[in-house]
Order: sequence, then structure tokens, then C-alpha cells
Amino acid sequence: MASERYNAPAREKHWQKAWEDGEIFRASDDRSKPKCYVLEMFPYPSGRIHMGHVRNYAMGDVFARFKRAKGFNVLHPMGWDAFGMPAENAAIERKTHPATWTYANIDTMKTQLRSMGLSLDWSRELATCSPDYYAHQQKLFLDLLKTGLAYRRSSKVNWDPVDHTVLANEQVIDGRGWRSGALVEQRELTQWFFKITQYSDELLEALGTLDKWPEKVRLMQANWIGRSEGMLVRWALDAATAPAGFSELEIYTTRPDTLFGASFMAIAPDHPLAKSAAEKNPELAAFCDECRRMGTSVADLESAEKRGFDTGIRAVHPFDPSWTVPVYVANFVLMEYGTGAIFGCPSGDQRDLDFARAYGLPVVPVVLPAGASAETFTIGDEAADGEGTMINSRFLDGLSTDAAFEEAASRLEKASLGGRPAGQRKVNFRLRDWGISRQRYWGCPIPVVHCDDCGIVPVPAKDLPVRLPDDATFDKPGNPLDRHPTWKHVACPTCAKPARRETDTMDTFVDSSWYYARFTAPHAETPIDTDAANYWLPV
Repeated sequence: MASERYNAPAREKHWQKAWEDGEIFRASDDRSKPKCYVLEMFPYPSGRIHMGHVRNYAMGDVFARFKRAKGFNVLHPMGWDAFGMPAENAAIERKTHPATWTYANIDTMKTQLRSMGLSLDWSRELATCSPDYYAHQQKLFLDLLKTGLAYRRSSKVNWDPVDHTVLANEQVIDGRGWRSGALVEQRELTQWFFKITQYSDELLEALGTLDKWPEKVRLMQANWIGRSEGMLVRWALDAATAPAGFSELEIYTTRPDTLFGASFMAIAPDHPLAKSAAEKNPELAAFCDECRRMGTSVADLESAEKRGFDTGIRAVHPFDPSWTVPVYVANFVLMEYGTGAIFGCPSGDQRDLDFARAYGLPVVPVVLPAGASAETFTIGDEAADGEGTMINSRFLDGLSTDAAFEEAASRLEKASLGGRPAGQRKVNFRLRDWGISRQRYWGCPIPVVHCDDCGIVPVPAKDLPVRLPDDATFDKPGNPLDRHPTWKHVACPTCAKPARRETDTMDTFVDSSWYYARFTAPHAETPIDTDAANYWLPV
């Protein structure tokens, strides 16, 4: 008998319909079985799936089918990370509405994914641009606001001058916006934040419980949190060189033991001292403006050429009143980290060494590595940033770096500058609070009202969700919610006087930060059903 050629389109459609009719892949409530939650990446509905999608979802599908065949109760959901600037840009280019573009893409991509025969539970499908989803996100925001974990303050941000919105550090690539390609600017804006720094220690400690994570990933996370033990050290400024009103400069350092290797101070372009000095120095002002066009991520700072501008101001060494060092404005120092000022020890830090070589500053070895000779040891192209024995450090000579830290810290705590201790011990974190504001239309509205009399007022729960207006226009750059004729005008929920809605929307990273939990009970009346989440999680 001749073998029948396999008719893939016909047979696959047949079985896909059989699976759908029988709800074969629908996660059950049978908790007598062992459970398995399989979750691949949360796709953005860009228009069509590509081979990256196919590869990713095929691997997840194999795993989900294997677990189901082994008798597991499997949750394998799918949804759409559907808000974001690309939809707004597409609306401008195509003279359409972001919702129209987004939902059309969802329909196309869903059809393509279904044609693959993936074992997905489509009954749990969600889209972050749906009011059914972002209503619950607004509830979560109001809970955070009530407890003080959501707050508003002025901050320096990455500003895309083409897309007219704030960018996260991860969205700045080589100093340019990831979508527009425009050179990013640094601006001071009033933004909404989540106070994630409140959990810095807890996050760091919890890494130790993730014993199934790769060690390199845990190390990356620990470095991102960046806990350090150091000191706030106050340096007097030479009165003959400092601007009026400035008498000292406070820095944060983890290495007070290397203070005798100091050859310069560096401050951020937005440091108050830099701004004051730039008022009468056009060249310095231009340099500061140039620095503000850089990205603010650690990667940007580490990869950029180290550049500085000598302000002419001198700082007095805290251990020697006759010793002064120059104060530079530097492109690698940020106001958001520490105090916005550092002292440079070129022999002990590679960044400082590169800077010192570029500007002809002294490089004095202060830490002698084990096995090296004090008589012959010099600093070449690499800094000696490890532990060792102190040299060229006066009263610290001969001490280990740990002992020198304690001795230097003790003396700084006892020394007085302006009636206060010259130094104070401090634990610092690299982690910063999460800026969630975006100046765009296609995002989850932030559910607060601004009233001249009452201040920031939460939108009452009964009035949620705060929906996006359907009649926004996209014919001009900037945030359509700002220029909408009626949407932003509302009565204050507290005093009933005329007030204004918040026109910033939430970063899409907020949308995709909790969907994994929503999948466990996507139709619940609360953002998360505790019982379902406790059963299905972790992924």
C-alpha cells in the first residue's frame, strides 16, 4: 500500500480544533495533582510573530506538554504587553489610534500563535491596555500611595526630545533613545516613584535563598542593589577659590583608608557647587550642558570617555589643612549617587586613574599589594584596587586596608569641621527608587487628581478605572493627555472644586511587573487572588 503523504495544514487544523473543543489545555482546579506553571516572555503586539517568538514558545510548549503528560496540572497562559510608545508612534505615522493599531496586531499575532498549535490556555488571555487589567493596576497604585510607597518628587531624567517622554536607563543606548535614535537630554522633572529602596536589605538577603539561580545572575542582582559600607566625609573648600555661600564639599566613599592618595575632587554637572561656578563661567556651563546629554545608566558612565572641567575651586584635605586638591566637574559623577561628589584616588580606582592620566594629575600609590616591594612599587596602566598594606599614608603606614579604614574613620569621626564631625559612617545602596512616570497617552493612567486646595487626591475606588479618552489626537509631538480639552479637567473628589487629572501615565515596566500573578486568577475582582497565587506560584 502506498504511504499517504502527511497533509500538515489539514491534520493540524483538525487536531487544533479537537484540542480547543475539548479544552485540553485549560488549567483545572484539581489540586490533587502536582502543579506546574509555565510562563514564557510576555510579548509586545508589534504586528507579526517572528522566528524569535517561534523558538521561545516552542521550547516552552515542549516543556508544558511534557509536564502535562507526566500528570501535572499545568498552567500555560498567554497575554499581551500592549501599552507603550511604539503604538503612539505608529498612530502618528498611520494617522490612526493606538488602540486600533494594537488590537489589530493582537488579532494577527493570536491567529499566528494558534496556528502553531501551542498548548496555551487562552481562557486566561489578558492585555495590559484593557481597562479590565489596568483598573487593577490603578488599585495597586492607590494601595502603594496610601502606604507611602508611591510618591512624587523632582528628579533628573533621561528625556527623549523626539518622542517627548522620559526614558528608563535601559532605554538609552549609546546616549540615544532606543526608539527615536535621538540624543538623550538630562532634564529636571517632577515624577512619580515607587520606593523600592525601602526593601534594599530585604532584597539583598533574599538572594541567598535563590539557590537554584545561576551564581552569575545572583551576583548581577547583588551588584545592582549595590550595598556598600563607607563614610560621608566633609572637605573644607578654600575660601579664596570657592563661590560665595559654599564652605565645604561632602563626599561619600567606601575607601577612607586611601584618602592620602587623593589628587582631585569631582562633582556632578548638576551639583549646586557646579551650578554656582557655571554662572560666571560660560565654558563650564557649556560643559555641564554637554554632560546632561549623556545617559544616566552605570553602563553609560563606565563606557564613556572620562572628561572633566577644572572649576578653579580647591578643596582642603581633611587630614592636612596645608594640602589642597582641584575640584573638577566630571561627566561620570551623578547627583543621584551618593552626594553627587567624590574624591579621586587614582592609584586605587581605575576610573580615577584614567581621569588622572588624562589631566596630568598626581598618582600616589597608597596600597601595597601582597608580595610587592614598597621601594619599587609603582602604578602603571592598572590601579591597585584590592587589599594590601598602607604606604605613603602617614599615620596609616603599615596597617592593613581594613585596619586603615577603621583608623581613618575613627579620626574623621573625632575631627571637627564647623562644629560637626568631619566624617560619619554610612551604609549606601546603588539601587534607586523606580521612576514610573511617562509623558505619553498610551499607558495606564495614574489615578490621582491635583487640587490647588487639597493637593494630591487619590481617585475614589468607585471611580476606577480612570480610562483613557478615546478622542485623543496625535498630530503633534508631546503628551496628548496634556492638551486634551476636557479629559484632564475634573472636580476634586474631596472639595469638589475644579482640579486636574494627572496626565503622566505609568511606565510599561509597571504593566509587566505583576502580570504573572494576574494570570493565576485573571477574572478575579481584586488585582490578585491570594489563594490562586499561593497555589500556582512560583513560576
